[in-house]
Amino acid sequence: MLVEFALQVTIMRYRLALCIVLALTTSVLAKEPKHYDTGKLIQMDSVECGKTEKDAKSLAGEIIGTDSGSKQTRELLCQEYVIQSDHVIYRVRPRDEKHPVLLPVGETAHFRLDKDKLYLRAGDEEKERAYTVVSMTPRSNSATAESVRP
Repeated sequence: MLVEFALQVTIMRYRLALCIVLALTTSVLAKEPKHYDTGKLIQMDSVECGKTEKDAKSLAGEIIGTDSGSKQTRELLCQEYVIQSDHVIYRVRPRDEKHPVLLPVGETAHFRLDKDKLYLRAGDEEKERAYTVVSMTPRSNSATAESVRP
């Protein structure tokens, strides 16, 4: 009798553990899907996003005294895209400045905003990439790509 009772308690514990695991799994899988807005990539510009400076000095020139004190300055350009959605026009730049991906202008883009980032999937691509929102302009009915650029 005592053995049967212990067996029933053990079976009930396993059932309870199974119910808890199923409940947790269901709650994890029932997470809300990410909502993507749809827009069109209407423009890509190269905009100035900084400068690099390179000294014209070398170690040998420093020792011998033949180096001049001049610096070479070069302007850095970054990609900036214009995305036109139903209600807003976004200007965005890639967050990964060292490895930017060229997006297909004129194609449909699916994007979502999360905190201070815009995550974008362009064309048929499944991978989403992070972008920084430079500006947001409410879209009027007569807004075109030419009127967006200041």
